[in-house]
Amino acid sequence: MNRINPAKLRNSKWTAVKPLNREKHFLVSEIEFDEEGSVVLCKLEAVLSNKEYIIDWVELKDQDKWSHGWK
Repeated sequence: MNRINPAKLRNSKWTAVKPLNREKHFLVSEIEFDEEGSVVLCKLEAVLSNKEYIIDWVELKDQDKWSHGWK
């Protein structure tokens, strides 16, 4: 399980274990918190195409789907 600090997610780099639409490298481009400090929005941006995907940030903890950094 990847350990993630939600406060440090913005601009973090991620590699999809199984590429999505032939895209493998992503950057967290936007993250929003509610009043209690919980993450309500996490947006990934593909490095090659600049397409944006909204995901549940907890998915980034799954090592079968995501690897921290670009590999």
